[in-house]
Amino acid sequence: MHCNLSLGVVAALLAGANAHGHVAKVIAGGKEYTGGIPHGAPADAVGWAAGNQDNGFVAPDAFKTADIICHKSAKPVSNAVTVAAGDVVTLKWDTWPESHHGPVTEYLAPVSGDFASINKQSLRWVKVAQKGLKSGNNPGDWASDDLIRDGFSWKFTVPKNLKAGNYVLRHEIIGLHSAGQANGAQAYPQCINLKVTGSGGQAISGGGDFTTFYTPTDPGILFNLYQSFSSYPIPGPSVQSI
Repeated sequence: MHCNLSLGVVAALLAGANAHGHVAKVIAGGKEYTGGIPHGAPADAVGWAAGNQDNGFVAPDAFKTADIICHKSAKPVSNAVTVAAGDVVTLKWDTWPESHHGPVTEYLAPVSGDFASINKQSLRWVKVAQKGLKSGNNPGDWASDDLIRDGFSWKFTVPKNLKAGNYVLRHEIIGLHSAGQANGAQAYPQCINLKVTGSGGQAISGGGDFTTFYTPTDPGILFNLYQSFSSYPIPGPSVQSI
């Protein structure tokens, strides 16, 4: 029997057998916070506790379930990162495989009450930042490669006009290394509680239920990384200016 898998695909599959990653630390306003731990949540964690004990992912066949919101069986925590509108939040992953090329996106959802009692399925999200293909193809240079080059760190700027209040930040990498086949894309959503301060007056409006944002056949989900291409359509809604 002949095998026609490219070396890139084989390398990606082998890398997929190893641990992927999670946001272990969050830095803002000169303070370092504990992120989310896949097997639980330390008392001081600002990242949601998820059930991805293997640092695993959410597959396209689960995009219509609550797991796509903040990861598998994710539960809110009571702590939050305090950050001023317009300031930078640094999200520090513990690791990320080089083969797992893909886009990085950020969404925000306002929280009306305390963080610990959030019903994640009632959150309404807007996309506030995204970065995908930078250059090249097969596989090309991607936002995820920037994260690796920056020591597994990603910087997110809180919208400068955002109204003060409580929010959940949804930060996500989508691994495209196996996305050329059905159900092959890998979503790695990470949710972080934010307490935004400042004098911004713009509230978030028009957000949506995250379980409606992606489908398994979206052109940015079912996407062959190991071919010639000139662009990449980042999944989800357009970025809302705040």
